Amino acid sequence: MRIVVALGGNALLRRGQKLTDTNQRKNVRRACDQLVPIARDHELVISHGNGPQVGLLALQGESIADIPPAPLDVLGAETQGMIGYIVEQELGNRLPFEKPLATLLTMIEVDPADEAFDNPTKPIGPFYDRETALKIRDTKGWTFASVDDAYRRVVPSPRPKRIFELRQIRWMLEHGAVVICAGGGGIPTMYNADGNLVGVEAVIDKDHATGLLSTHLNADLFVMATDADAVYVDWKLPTQRAIASVHPDVLLQMRDEFPPGSMQPKVEAACEFVLATGNRAAIGGLDDLQGMLAGTAGTIVTTETEGIAYRDA
Repeated sequence: MRIVVALGGNALLRRGQKLTDTNQRKNVRRACDQLVPIARDHELVISHGNGPQVGLLALQGESIADIPPAPLDVLGAETQGMIGYIVEQELGNRLPFEKPLATLLTMIEVDPADEAFDNPTKPIGPFYDRETALKIRDTKGWTFASVDDAYRRVVPSPRPKRIFELRQIRWMLEHGAVVICAGGGGIPTMYNADGNLVGVEAVIDKDHATGLLSTHLNADLFVMATDADAVYVDWKLPTQRAIASVHPDVLLQMRDEFPPGSMQPKVEAACEFVLATGNRAAIGGLDDLQGMLAGTAGTIVTTETEGIAYRDA
């Protein structure tokens, strides 16, 4: 099978952890323990988030006087290389030496007229208390949003239109490589009025980008590994229920029930992939990866389910 796995931020940094190399590598090792059995038996493509990393780099850049901070597209490229290096090294420590591994800097085109540029929603960087967030907003002009009783910087998150390195990704898969690509949603780019490709001050949602990638690769399974074990209705309420399996048309009708900066794009990406390919998508916890492959864990989005089924039903 051809399997595409999108690693959520929890694969690199768990909530409450400091963004240190030691913590990131420890979490990547845990992720790679789950990915190795897939790499041995299937074609595997891995993408990953970069919200905490790109946000920290932006914050560090702002702290240097008289030097303009690097734009978000450049920071996205930096984090692709940094995170890809760690993932590739830890996979290599677990797989036979002969197994090819490749990290590919991936540029993705967005539409300059995308309405996301007028409505920033993508959280990046660390969490702040209200007082600190308001102070940074007033001094740096950043936009903040409340996330689980804390505050995070939010930036535009336009929809991906085209992945420029698809041919290279296909070539590497055909030659047996595990490919790490489209990290952080890809490097956001667009064509300017002169017809030149340029970077964009934005962060593309990694789930939408990986969904587009999975569709064009005609993946047999598209998995989004996150810090929730499934998609829940009535999340954090006494009535919350985990969805076991659901038809994409049904789930799309429910999209507004899910937070726009976290679960909503996963739901949309899963449904769009399934409707485009007829293949399955899964959303769930990293430790349940094997169960999601078997269809026994997480939330399985599939046209084989007529409506919706809950895990506690």
